[in-house]
Amino acid sequence: MDTNSNQTPQVGYADVAAAAQRLEGIAHRTPVLTSRTVDARTGASVFFKCENFQRMGAFKFRGAYNALSTLDSEQKKRGVVAYSSGNHAQAVALAGRLLGVKAVIVMPDDAPAVKLDAARGYGAEVVTYDRETQDREQIAREFADQRGLAVISPFDHPFVIAGQGTAAKELIDDVGQLDYLLAPCGGGGLLSGCSIAANHLSPGVKVIGVEPVAGDDVTRSFRTKTLQSVRNPDTIADGARTSSAGNITFPLILQHVHDMLTVTDAELLAAMFYLWERMKIVVEPTGALGAAALFEGKVAARGKRVGIIVSGGNADLRLLAQLIR
Repeated sequence: MDTNSNQTPQVGYADVAAAAQRLEGIAHRTPVLTSRTVDARTGASVFFKCENFQRMGAFKFRGAYNALSTLDSEQKKRGVVAYSSGNHAQAVALAGRLLGVKAVIVMPDDAPAVKLDAARGYGAEVVTYDRETQDREQIAREFADQRGLAVISPFDHPFVIAGQGTAAKELIDDVGQLDYLLAPCGGGGLLSGCSIAANHLSPGVKVIGVEPVAGDDVTRSFRTKTLQSVRNPDTIADGARTSSAGNITFPLILQHVHDMLTVTDAELLAAMFYLWERMKIVVEPTGALGAAALFEGKVAARGKRVGIIVSGGNADLRLLAQLIR
């Protein structure tokens, strides 16, 4: 992992390949699903990389395990602290359990109950906060200072980014060259990691990040080439409620990503329910961002080979049942 003159870690394909070796036999090699119905609807050959079948139900396990596995023995003894709306929380908790590393997780008190319960179930110490009045990163830094814990960012961490990129590596290894790769975007860890892998393994691919309209900070940042932010975006895609891209992910996105798109919550929910009904897979709202952009015709995909990262399946079924009604 290289460092530039400003001491900003630079993640490259070699780091993704190294992460893949660490994850071999630990992370699930998730299936790639296809659907004739989807292909007929879009006019494309579509390949869904189903990270909803990953350990703890989301791609986040890849980055969390990769990051924790690179800690030295002393830091593993002291433990780690992470902050997350849900999936990264569960991922760090599970990775910590597997590696014998104690984990403190800072989560919003309105996080989906399924994600709060799972983080606790994996053995983590969960600390909740009010997202309207408190800063989760500040809380995490305080725990880090008090206990000597390593901070594991949900996206702005070089080993997390490299781990997430293994999802795209596996997809392209399994299905071959792609014309498009669509990936959900919150803070940009998945998108930047997958863009590095995709551009290396499938030259000429167009990598596109997809955000909810209410949380379009990375899209605006991409357009203006300056880091933009949004405060507590009101969107059903809880995994994309980050305030901005990171100091590591944003330059990587500018370097490796070809475009950014947004979808409304209504479009997102329609895509999610379509995947439930037609492909019989449980996808959480954030996980359906890429599919929503494709289904709404926001990508010129006819006649193309399109990969979609389905990022997770930790849906709050009680909440979504209310939305269905």
